[in-house]
Amino acid sequence: MKISGSKIVMETLIEQGCDTIFGYPGGQVINLFDELYNYQDQIKHVLTAHEQGASHAADGYARATGKVGVVIATSGPGATNLVTGIATAHLDSVPMVAITGNVPCSLIGRDSFQEVDIVGVTMPITKHNFIVKDVTKLAETLREAFRIAKSGRPGPVLVDIPKDVQVAQCEYERGHVVEAYPKLAASEDKLLKAAEILKDAKKPYIYCGGGIIAGGATREIEALAEKLDAVIGSSMMGLSAISTDNPRFLGMQGMHGHYASSIAQDEADVIIVAGARFSDRATGKKERFAINSKIIHIDIDNSELQKNITVDLSIAGDVKNAVSRLTAMIDPKKNPEWMARAAELKEIEASTIKKSEALTPYNIIDIISSVTDPKTVIATDVGQHQMWTAQRYPFKSPRTFVSSGGLGTMGFGMGAAIGAQMGSGERTVLVTGDGSFGMNLNELATAVSFNVPMVVVIMNNGVLGMVRQWQTLFFNKHYSNTTLNRQTDFVKLAEAFGAKGVRVTTCDELKDAFAKAYKENGPVVIDCIVNPDEFVLPMLPPGGSIDDIITNVEVEA
Repeated sequence: MKISGSKIVMETLIEQGCDTIFGYPGGQVINLFDELYNYQDQIKHVLTAHEQGASHAADGYARATGKVGVVIATSGPGATNLVTGIATAHLDSVPMVAITGNVPCSLIGRDSFQEVDIVGVTMPITKHNFIVKDVTKLAETLREAFRIAKSGRPGPVLVDIPKDVQVAQCEYERGHVVEAYPKLAASEDKLLKAAEILKDAKKPYIYCGGGIIAGGATREIEALAEKLDAVIGSSMMGLSAISTDNPRFLGMQGMHGHYASSIAQDEADVIIVAGARFSDRATGKKERFAINSKIIHIDIDNSELQKNITVDLSIAGDVKNAVSRLTAMIDPKKNPEWMARAAELKEIEASTIKKSEALTPYNIIDIISSVTDPKTVIATDVGQHQMWTAQRYPFKSPRTFVSSGGLGTMGFGMGAAIGAQMGSGERTVLVTGDGSFGMNLNELATAVSFNVPMVVVIMNNGVLGMVRQWQTLFFNKHYSNTTLNRQTDFVKLAEAFGAKGVRVTTCDELKDAFAKAYKENGPVVIDCIVNPDEFVLPMLPPGGSIDDIITNVEVEA
């Protein structure tokens, strides 16, 4: 039986297990949306306020579930509005399929109304992209998009479908959920070499990246740490892979990492890097990074090996399989002096944290975590609030931390939190700043329209805090365009959108407000007034190393 291209899109999405689409209609996808009308009992469509919000929502959905997120937008500005979201997913290896409409094939290249070469635009920020000019190839192209998005190192794939292809008809036969391409198995010889290096390790450190979450390798990492008697640290993207309850876990390392984790990594004699890519924020000055350590790097993406840091042994392969096999090759070890040193570093770190009764960022995170349960998804925007959350929140379960790491996208949080809640089914908390929240606060309309159970906690310091921190420390307090001086009333704003809003200035007020907000069925915005001179510490200065770590700053009035 012949069916239209639009119907093929819906049938194939259902075939691939898609239950939720985020998007925004327009002229060149009106046929898709007309067909979607007939499938509304099988696919939920979430109409966002802006296509960027839709792309972040599909991203958040994917991060919270591990499934492929799907977003649809029309041609021209609709498609280009997806670009930031696609790039965000690309830098953080998030599986996503973005479907865009385009002008009919006969009008492509003629500067037609709302025509943009979105395939050309997105080529550098996707794993792959397609323009489908033959309806007979549409179903297989969509299947291949899903396969590519979830294979190996996950990432976004774009499928551009001209309007005439959506209208054209052809025979369609439903298929099956496509499997990811077979995962690359690590070389046995290389794993044996790794085991040989680890045999003599007295101060082993396991550094986990987002690949541990994507690869489902939490238990394997914990088993390796037990056998090696190693400590564990993580990149920001690796947070939630290992529970903060695990006594071996020292937390995030890097520019704003935990003191104990960063120092332990520097003092280690062997570092096993699993599913991480040595970003500049994680290493600091590359010439100084881990100069006293042998480094074993395991990653599914061969292109990341020996790219940013020269290591002693690089192993390409599926991290779950590789770590499991490596663990079986080594004998149990005990490193009591190393464990004692780790405990000492934790104590030193604890002594550097200032205690206060005021509504400080750490107190805000502590109050949130005292109410939430381990399955609650914590999303953030980008800035100081993101780092405070990464440092302080006690993540217990994988996929409960949703944040933009590689691209550092301000405005990511609202869309991502909505998508994460809809994907996980769990109440979601968005921790944001007044600067980031201002970027995409229009998605509060989406949260209200769909009655999303989420709490938005704004750390409102009236400034662009992270840039201002740099200006304070490295630019002679030249506060160029980082003091916002906005008159926005976030409580009234929330109410105008149809949400509940409350402002707090003390810890007791926040305890009461958050406990109530967490029980609400719809979105609640809590505006927390905080001091603009609160800094994210520790900090490695730009271009600096662990030798230059800043743990305390006194700001003169």
